[in-house]
Amino acid sequence: QVQLVESGGGLVQAGGSLRLSCAAPGIILSTNVMGWYRQAPGKQRELVADITRDGSRRYVEFVKGRFTISRDNAKNTVYLQMNSLKPEDTAVYYCSARRYLYSSIDYWGKGTLVTVSS
Repeated sequence: QVQLVESGGGLVQAGGSLRLSCAAPGIILSTNVMGWYRQAPGKQRELVADITRDGSRRYVEFVKGRFTISRDNAKNTVYLQMNSLKPEDTAVYYCSARRYLYSSIDYWGKGTLVTVSS
């Protein structure tokens, strides 16, 4: 069974930074589009950013310039560097993997909670 394991969440003040990590099996990391989603209380899960096998990145508008997604194939890890955090960034952040950019998600992690205080 494929496991994606997130870490790095926590409590941070507005304006602060956090780096999330997602550990994934090497074969998954090298053959899938890896992404980060988030789900705030009472809201639907939404895409934050994703990165393709060749390193192309895509961000949603509300995190552009603040968040950076990256992958380290040698460490089998995908990262989400989050800077200039805002209270509205508070959510559970999930790592994801899918075969193609517009295909359905094949694998989800269990999530890591990020809380940004004002």
